Amino acid sequence: MHCPYCAGETKVVDKRDAEDSTRRRRECISCEKRFTTYERPNLNLTVVKKDGRRVPYNRDKLKAGILRACEKRPISIETIDAAVDRIEKAVRDTDEVTSMEIGERVMAELKAIDKIAYIRFASVYREFDDPVAFEREVRLLRS
Repeated sequence: MHCPYCAGETKVVDKRDAEDSTRRRRECISCEKRFTTYERPNLNLTVVKKDGRRVPYNRDKLKAGILRACEKRPISIETIDAAVDRIEKAVRDTDEVTSMEIGERVMAELKAIDKIAYIRFASVYREFDDPVAFEREVRLLRS
């Protein structure tokens, strides 16, 4: 692996295995800067959209949607990564998953993590178009 700072060769100074990934701490032989890399298995998963289109699963897109809902909330990136990992683990044994199923799993994760992030995500995912829809979701959340 090449250094992202100077493109020099690197060496691994620490390696740790997680449940679904491998974390490697690397150091550049030339500039001596350190950085971290993560290895994850690639999911060969197809997402079936609402309109019937089929697109390849994209972890980054899933994570970006959760990050957007959690913006300016006291939620660590580790918590978000763990939520994405749990969603992937739940669907990885299938060849196809609907965007609706992924959305419902995100809703469940956010509900457990942060109620405000949950409402933010729900407002987009469920396409709230008036304040009554917000109120209804908040009432459901409280019960």
